[in-house]
Amino acid sequence: MANSLRGEVIKLYKNLLYLGREYPKGADYFRSRLKAAFLKNKDETDPEKIKQLIARGEFVIKELEALYFLRKYRAMKQRYYDDEKP
Repeated sequence: MANSLRGEVIKLYKNLLYLGREYPKGADYFRSRLKAAFLKNKDETDPEKIKQLIARGEFVIKELEALYFLRKYRAMKQRYYDDEKP
């Protein structure tokens, strides 16, 4: 694997690991799933396939951020707005 791709993969792993701290099922669950996903593809040597996997990981980051934003939005809405309809 090229050094530039290796750095991108490590950066992706660290970002996902950081985002996994707030995962609804728990950080340990997320960490074990993340590690399994990265170990499954550890022997990949084709640069194009690695780039596809990195793009998939970045998509997962966006999905996690959307999940967290939605959860925070729902919590704020529940605190400040009454669910009763007039």
